[in-house]
Amino acid sequence: MSKKKDVVSKETMLVADWQALMRIFIRPDTEATRSILVKYMGQILFGLHDFLKNHVGFTEEISLKDLSGRFTDTLINKDPEKKLADVITDLIEDIAPYGVNTASPYFVGHMTSAIPFFMVHLKTIVAALNQNVVKLETSKVASIVEKQVLAKIHRLIYQKDDAFYNEHVQNTDSTLGCFVEDGTLSNITALWVARNVLLAPKEGFEGIEQQGLHAAYRAYGMERSVILVSRLGHYSFRKAGGLLGIGNHNIIAVDLDENNRICIDSLNKTIKEIKQDSGKTGIIAIVGIAGTTETGTVDPLYKLGEICAENGIYFHVDAAWGGPTMMSEKYKHLLKGIELADSVTVDGHKQFYMPMSCGMIYFKDPSIMDNVIYYANYINRPSSVDLGMKSLPGSREATSLILDSALKIMGSNGYALLIDHGIETARKFAEMIKQRPDFELTTPPELNILTYRMCPADIRKKLSAADSEEKRNINKRLNEINRRLQIMQRESGKSFVSRTTLRIKKFPGEEIVVLRCVIMNPMTDMNILGKILDEQEGIYKNNFE
Repeated sequence: MSKKKDVVSKETMLVADWQALMRIFIRPDTEATRSILVKYMGQILFGLHDFLKNHVGFTEEISLKDLSGRFTDTLINKDPEKKLADVITDLIEDIAPYGVNTASPYFVGHMTSAIPFFMVHLKTIVAALNQNVVKLETSKVASIVEKQVLAKIHRLIYQKDDAFYNEHVQNTDSTLGCFVEDGTLSNITALWVARNVLLAPKEGFEGIEQQGLHAAYRAYGMERSVILVSRLGHYSFRKAGGLLGIGNHNIIAVDLDENNRICIDSLNKTIKEIKQDSGKTGIIAIVGIAGTTETGTVDPLYKLGEICAENGIYFHVDAAWGGPTMMSEKYKHLLKGIELADSVTVDGHKQFYMPMSCGMIYFKDPSIMDNVIYYANYINRPSSVDLGMKSLPGSREATSLILDSALKIMGSNGYALLIDHGIETARKFAEMIKQRPDFELTTPPELNILTYRMCPADIRKKLSAADSEEKRNINKRLNEINRRLQIMQRESGKSFVSRTTLRIKKFPGEEIVVLRCVIMNPMTDMNILGKILDEQEGIYKNNFE
């Protein structure tokens, strides 16, 4: 008996030899593997949302501590542990249930949502082609398509004429923009270019990119350089301050107006103060935001563009979230002035509904990215026309093929329907919140993000009559209620809103915990949003009254 067991063990043992490697490298190793692949990939490719609903947990009731305890083995086996069929089964049965079903219409807390089912097909094809658009030798036509797609979105932003795009779309000397991984790298790229424009080469100085920050300040008689952005600016700008060497303390947060947009008076005052220090401070850029991450508000882009033009300052717009609003005939006016920007960030994996991850950066001047050009003898040689010469990332997936295909499948009107639905549903949701006595709307939606908090009518009445100290104490209690409410709702696994902390004009000097809702999923409707509020009311009544 034991002898037979030994024979079975040897026969079923997985070994990393050349024959086995070739077999699994080229095709499924067994019919069982093929069967498993067909079973699950068929569900994913043709019934994506049903697959996610059936196999992916919303937020399974298991603590991160318990979950992490399952993943502590740190040794890589010399020989294979499992067949592909078993690994796929493990992914579906042991991993997926403990992920987050971001495709659920009840998941309305972050800028990650459902994707159209065809995106998985496109992503699969792009992965299979495995083009690397760092260089023509590893991408060829994919790099040509990328330039065309960049021109399409550039035209959406800047609306140049046919002659401009005919000249630049496939011009090897032109760079209308660049694909990167996300909005963070897009913003960093923009400010990298802006820094190099401000501290460009001049007589006796080769430029900051060559000689560094210390030499640049000495050459220009400066002591520091700054970037101006509203207090609701994305944290990637602070990262940029560190990476670009100016220090994140020099990312100057400008006060907000009553609508959570950058305050123009405060901005003008800051610029005036900087100009009065005898040129010792240089302004690298002013940033306008088209859809802040916390409240979804849009800065007065046209006015910012005018201020930058008047003062000779580089103007960058972070439209990672709101950029696709330009495809909506009804709401594109909300981004008026974006065409004045020297550079614009847009994320594909947000409101272009692409899979993770895709960021893009666009430039008004087709030659301005020459300020960050880099060569390498083995890949991006000075005589080449490779896209990787000017991109912050090196190797990159051909995500442009996905966006190009999606634009053809959806059309601008298809995307506009999604944009319009998000904005209009958010506005209806805001009205619903205002009608419910247990809630207080804290920031109404301009695009499709809003914030509110649990603040029952009796407590609001006490707040209105309280003195400053009493208000602080009441808000402190409300902050704890809303923090715990959000956690409890998340852990119940039925629905999800996020939370953040805001400074609100009527409570100066205080930080207010609010619930944050992002309306992006086209299957999220008022009935679902009503149920989310019902659940929050139930949590409050059962735990805090």
